[in-house]
Amino acid sequence: MLEENIKPYWPVIKTHLLFHKEEENIRDVSSHLGIVVLGINRAHGKNSLSLNLIQMLSKAVDALKSDKKVRTIIIRSEVPGIFCAGADLKERAKMNSSEVGPFVSKIRAVINDIANLPVPTIAAIDGLALGGGLELALACDIRVAASSAKMGLVETKLAIIPGGGGTQRLPRAIGISLAKELIFSARVLDGQEAKAVGLISHVLEQNKEGDAAYRKALDLAREFLPQGPVAMRVAKLAINQGMEVDLVTGLAIEEACYAQTIPTKDRLEGLLAFKEKRPPRYKGE
Repeated sequence: MLEENIKPYWPVIKTHLLFHKEEENIRDVSSHLGIVVLGINRAHGKNSLSLNLIQMLSKAVDALKSDKKVRTIIIRSEVPGIFCAGADLKERAKMNSSEVGPFVSKIRAVINDIANLPVPTIAAIDGLALGGGLELALACDIRVAASSAKMGLVETKLAIIPGGGGTQRLPRAIGISLAKELIFSARVLDGQEAKAVGLISHVLEQNKEGDAAYRKALDLAREFLPQGPVAMRVAKLAINQGMEVDLVTGLAIEEACYAQTIPTKDRLEGLLAFKEKRPPRYKGE
């Protein structure tokens, strides 16, 4: 059993293994064509973000950026009861002051890369997500959690602040005043509380397998699959860019993104399928 790894599951796209090690396996779930699951497994450290884990996650994300076969990405934990406990504080304690800044920059860069992935991303939170763990989830387009999950940006307890995008993404997700309250207090929310403030989209009662959020994430990913791949990518781009500008500029961004779908074969296939009263067969072209 690997002590520390990220398991990429390529149900159909088996030629694109990110890591090939005998101890790792590939789950073959043929109905999940185009869904990639990144499973984090660092059980002894509660999936805390060590330098090695960050490097592995960075490599995995880099491999996904330009792969047109990928339609939706789910980030989950392979460790029961844990999503990600944040930075590896034991490793951090061994760093001198000059090493801390560059290390946090690496965490921030990887989380930014996840936020900038061109396809929908879903964080399946079936356990503890603190500090950098919640920042990792905040970088995803959609967050789902079990009611028993615990989430919070707790850095002020350690006399620091969130450094992986938390001070920027949390207020964008739940509003400035409430984000300040949660960061100032280092408060930890359960799944129901997180749903109530808009931090997550769905909350589920945990099941006996401990993967209720993951199962919901799979349901959502399957719901996304029938849509046109090009449309999904430019819709995400239009929303992400539009939220950072005024409405007039945002509408111009939407117009430019819409224009990218007009010359596609998928658009014509959609019209033809509608006319013939059959499901469309999109190819991402």
